[in-house]
Amino acid sequence: MKKSLCMFAAFLLFSSGIIAGQTGAADDGPSPNRAKSAARPVARSEQERNDYLTASSATGGAAAESAAVDFEARYPKSELRVYLYAQAMQQYQEENNAPRILAMAEKVLELDPNHSVALALSATVLADNLQAKDRKHDREIQEIKRNANRAIHGANTGFMPPASASPEEATLYRNAVRSMAYSALGIMKLKTGDDAGAEKDLITALALNKLRPDPYLWYHLALAQDHRRRYSAALNSVEQALQLASSNPELQKLAEIEHDRLAGLAGRAPAQGSRRGAQQR
Repeated sequence: MKKSLCMFAAFLLFSSGIIAGQTGAADDGPSPNRAKSAARPVARSEQERNDYLTASSATGGAAAESAAVDFEARYPKSELRVYLYAQAMQQYQEENNAPRILAMAEKVLELDPNHSVALALSATVLADNLQAKDRKHDREIQEIKRNANRAIHGANTGFMPPASASPEEATLYRNAVRSMAYSALGIMKLKTGDDAGAEKDLITALALNKLRPDPYLWYHLALAQDHRRRYSAALNSVEQALQLASSNPELQKLAEIEHDRLAGLAGRAPAQGSRRGAQQR
């Protein structure tokens, strides 16, 4: 089952602020991974700056992507291109459009290979869509590992927050990127049979995202623990998923099925009317 690409609500809110901070003025926008000693990118002309600001005001994934493409056609060497593609990527994330998120992440990484958000998002999309062995399977696994680990490293060492970001906001941002990267690793490991590795990475992802706990991560953690016959731990995890899944009927139904199965295996009777109980949580 694929997890929602809108799951990190706190991350979306803060990353929107980061992008706004980057694109609000052509001389105000540090890349999240730009070295502190590097010069901030600037428009080379007033016209470039005005066109950039116009492009950055586009709303909706398709409109933001089109604006970025048009801007790049006019200014093929501009350092500001990456911010427009990052904005399109973020807006496609809000729309839960996985193919376009991946396309925009790849474009961002062409321009900034160490962009931690693009690395984390690309790893997430690839992990969500990883299928049983096919011709792309091994290559995608390696790409998930590479991008997720680079995102974690970049969030730990290369992030330069906007001047307006408080220390608390900077920490939230780093943790959200790291949580997304660890979740991608955990989902990939779950799908490839490394249940112990999946459990470890998903626990780490959840610990980094306590502000907005994600029911999909709890559900996948329950599956990893179930596969390892850690039934009591799995039951506790799926109960966490049920408490958070009221807005997602598909996930709620799957979690209820897993809960009833685990309750029997863990020696606990399923709660009466588990569906009603989950809906009331």
